[in-house]
Amino acid sequence: MPTMKYKPTTPSRRHMVAPSFEEITKFSPEKSLLEIKKKKSGRNSYGRITVRHQGGGNKQKYRIIDFKRDTEGAAKVIGVEYDPNRTAYIALVEYENGKRAYTIAPAGLTDGDVIFSGADADIKVGNTLPISAIPVGTMIYNIELYPGKGAQLVRSAGTAAQLMAKENGVAQVRLPSGEVRIVRLDCKATIGQVGNIEHDTIKIGKAGKTRHKGIRPTVRGSVMNPCDHPHGGGEGRAPIGRSGPVTPWGKPALGYKTRNKKARTNKFIVKRRNSK
Repeated sequence: MPTMKYKPTTPSRRHMVAPSFEEITKFSPEKSLLEIKKKKSGRNSYGRITVRHQGGGNKQKYRIIDFKRDTEGAAKVIGVEYDPNRTAYIALVEYENGKRAYTIAPAGLTDGDVIFSGADADIKVGNTLPISAIPVGTMIYNIELYPGKGAQLVRSAGTAAQLMAKENGVAQVRLPSGEVRIVRLDCKATIGQVGNIEHDTIKIGKAGKTRHKGIRPTVRGSVMNPCDHPHGGGEGRAPIGRSGPVTPWGKPALGYKTRNKKARTNKFIVKRRNSK
């Protein structure tokens, strides 16, 4: 996905880098695949804020994505669309029986292409197969963790995992983070790499674009009073005064590991993302 830069007509424009949307071929969504997306602004059922820094933002509708790909056979790509709910682009496809569905668009997919779902599909970008039918070394995305539940791993823009090995009814998959994880062979995955590859090069450029996303300003704890934040108080720019940074409620933050050491799924992780 090529990006575009702006002439520095204002200070915010000077460093702004935006997507050029050259991969987009369809500009209006399929109405039958839309759902109303209500905003909670970070509030729970009592109306109390449980997630800070949320509110406002542009109005959005949710696109129903077919993560299961359980309709076997060929599907023709009608168009590639922008999805405000995710970093990846989505492709509208039509199956031979007339059913239409949205799927995550891989890099290189365009109008008129035909993708297949099923164990007998070719090893081609966009095709979905059980992992048992995919050769070792293939780059994959949209990976299931439980057969029939739908894709849960590797769905964001530009990501891809690699199938490392297959033995004893399971496969080893190296995820984009570097973690190597065990996945059952009867789980499905899609061939290729998620599109919108240069998403990580985008620079927002101005505060207003963040507000359009529904994100409100974040105030640093070090500029608060001691009664409002553990980092607050002191004369001038004072250090944290603790062994490490904490949340406003005193819990460790920034690098503190929160995964349960007795988690049931620990046995499926062969190599951690940070291990050497």
